[in-house]
Amino acid sequence: MSAPAYSALDLGGVFNLSSPTSDIAVPITLPGDVHSALLAADRLPDPYYGENEKTVMWVGETAWNVERDFTATAADIEGYLTLTLAEVDCIATILLNGEIIAKTQNSFVRNDIDVTGKVRVGENTLRIEFDITSDVAKARADAHPFPIPFTKNYQTNGLKGIHMNFVRKAACHAGWDWGICLMPIGVYGTMSLRKSRLARQDSVQVDQAHGKNSVELAIKTHIFAFAHGEVEIEHSIDGQTITDKVVVNKGDNVVTHNLTIHNPKLWWPAGQGAQPLYELVTNLEGEKTTRKIGLRQLEWVIEKDEIDHSFKCRINGRDITMMGANWIPADAIPSRITPAVIRDLLDSAKAANMNMLRIWGGGQYEPDYFYDLCDELGILLWHDFMFACMSYPSDRPFLDNVRTEITQQIRRLSHHASIALWCGDNEVIGSLGWYEETKAAPERYVANYDRLNSMLGNIVEDEDPIRRFWPSSPSMGYLDFSDGWHADTRGDTHYWDVWHSAKSFEAYRTVNPRFASEFGFQSFTSMNVIETFTEPKDRNPSSPVMENHQRNAGGNARILETMTRYFRFPRDFDQMVFLSQIQQGLAIKTAIEYWRSTKPRCMGTLYWQINDIWPVASWSSLDYGGQWKLLQYMAKRFFLPVNVVAVPEHDAVLKNSRGTPVEGAPPDRIVFKGINDTARPVSVALEVRAVKIGGSDRVVSSSNAAIGPDAALALASVDFADLAEDEFLFFSWKDASGKLLGENDYFPKPYKAYELVAPTVSAEWSERDGAPLLTLQTDKPALFVTASVDLPGYFSDNALTLLPGRKTELTFTPRHGATASVSTLSASLKLRTLADTF
Repeated sequence: MSAPAYSALDLGGVFNLSSPTSDIAVPITLPGDVHSALLAADRLPDPYYGENEKTVMWVGETAWNVERDFTATAADIEGYLTLTLAEVDCIATILLNGEIIAKTQNSFVRNDIDVTGKVRVGENTLRIEFDITSDVAKARADAHPFPIPFTKNYQTNGLKGIHMNFVRKAACHAGWDWGICLMPIGVYGTMSLRKSRLARQDSVQVDQAHGKNSVELAIKTHIFAFAHGEVEIEHSIDGQTITDKVVVNKGDNVVTHNLTIHNPKLWWPAGQGAQPLYELVTNLEGEKTTRKIGLRQLEWVIEKDEIDHSFKCRINGRDITMMGANWIPADAIPSRITPAVIRDLLDSAKAANMNMLRIWGGGQYEPDYFYDLCDELGILLWHDFMFACMSYPSDRPFLDNVRTEITQQIRRLSHHASIALWCGDNEVIGSLGWYEETKAAPERYVANYDRLNSMLGNIVEDEDPIRRFWPSSPSMGYLDFSDGWHADTRGDTHYWDVWHSAKSFEAYRTVNPRFASEFGFQSFTSMNVIETFTEPKDRNPSSPVMENHQRNAGGNARILETMTRYFRFPRDFDQMVFLSQIQQGLAIKTAIEYWRSTKPRCMGTLYWQINDIWPVASWSSLDYGGQWKLLQYMAKRFFLPVNVVAVPEHDAVLKNSRGTPVEGAPPDRIVFKGINDTARPVSVALEVRAVKIGGSDRVVSSSNAAIGPDAALALASVDFADLAEDEFLFFSWKDASGKLLGENDYFPKPYKAYELVAPTVSAEWSERDGAPLLTLQTDKPALFVTASVDLPGYFSDNALTLLPGRKTELTFTPRHGATASVSTLSASLKLRTLADTF
């Protein structure tokens, strides 16, 4: 029997890890990383605990070697052979049986190495020798004809900076203003020896052309042939099969086949419809690959309007508001990023009514399963290319390296329905105003920037012409190198004045972005997470350990400074942590509720950030490990597709020296805006109550209104003068059938101005349809009522305003496959309110 035309020998497994400069010799499992191997061998303390970051820095400053033997049969090597190493991190020499077969320069490039004739029947040895990335980066920077400064976000707590702009590796591996500096080393993704009769698949792309009742697919297969000849290729999708024999020439070949799907089931983002996926199977002489294809028409509408230029995402003919957050790598230790971890985080994004994430340019291109899950869940992706916050070289070797990277990544990912936009970088053009070198010679650095950025745009135009290329985030548009941080009439905006410039939350209402792609406010990570990296003596915001787990200079002070603006100072550290999460949620709630109310002016809000890379004080709404912070719960409410928000209006605004409204300056009225982000008109019955902080309440407005599809309009208003000193507003809205759609509140004054009365909140557990149900009641108005249990999971709502005489029911969703029983949950239930912090 003859050997099959294609086979793949998995080369992953246990390797030997050693260093030429130490006596360490331990096993390492690849795909994987050196830190994980050293941790498993008990040669490294937990990098996330205390200040251990400083004691494990040597790992990234050491040269490492990995080596293993593998056995190949005659059948394994009967043909042309490709050694595929998907992600080698980062600068390394690859040896097979003692012969150098490749040198890697880029962790974002898949290495397909021709090893035909180099693999023996029987025992073979694969060895990878890793250089010290920081040393290589510095040498390249020193040799460059002019200085290119690098971001020093990670140059805190005595850690040295690294020229990450001279190496192609996740920039945040060297730390960031929320990240630990570990500089991991390893190999991730596929490690295999692929045997082909004549040619191999390199990628399969699918372009869509939508007609009235059909979609024309152009299936573009990139084939690498080892010699001239003929191969047979087959595509199967939706019950249709195309089989073709094609002639290929030695080297790269592109073959396109067209196929029509009639009466297609359209793919929609989360909350707007279903996510049907068609399975495309491609078979090149036994090399089978499978892709899930979502059929949708997506375009970015950037056209002149009465303001300046629109910036909105049109999907299947509808302009849909993008709601979500920014995404960073799921862990600083790469081996800990698994499909289960990613699904947990993405499930939480969808549960909070998000329909878009922005993959940030200082991180990484994610594994295939990440994009598969986004397709499945209906989460669109604004995808930066991996450049962030600093200039990059534009010499020929660097550009050639990047060209391979970008071309490969687009070909790998462009078939995904979730990919909505390719963006050139994060804040790179803006960073020219941050460094002394770039400020001293702006013409040189703008020209340097344009060489790289223009190449990125050209590659997108060549490889994925149906998608929009956006030059940078933030950006005002094509070849516009002006300030996108503060201009709000076109393009996307990064608005950071509330956090970095210490402006009040009310300052969010002084800007009116078309698309807010980055803005945020910090909190401490949750108390149970803090307990994993501290001793009791460390639990103080000014302790060395807590400051080491705060990477933004002055961040802890900013949290506390803001706390004194809006709240009375908390009574202990635990309550301080809780209160920090309340105020983080309020900051982002203030921004997003107002910006959504300006629809169709603002058509996107992506806050910074959804996840954390290690346990740290940061802008995230999920703790490291995926636990929900209060911002995540508030996001679920402020991203409701049918929502009502309160917007204060001032006839004449008293401003301070910063040009923003004086904090606490009373509005003239509070306007209630209804928002409908669905495709159907909705009828809303709105009831607004004025509630005394001590207990009684009265109805101050009751109205019914119809809100058209994809629209926002004013429903009612309340004059501020009609409110008593101790009253706040609580409002709820129902649909035409009387079903409660949502609840919200508005406090005209800072919370510290109210004399809170400690409520008694009762909790009763029961079951509904076999699932745990928590029913809460209160005897006094209770603010930010938060339920927590020890079991990993999240409640259907939290950080709630409860009023007397009303029952609030919460369901609980376990995470990580846990089973939730009433007895287990009730044993660890903890309730807290704002009054507890005083």
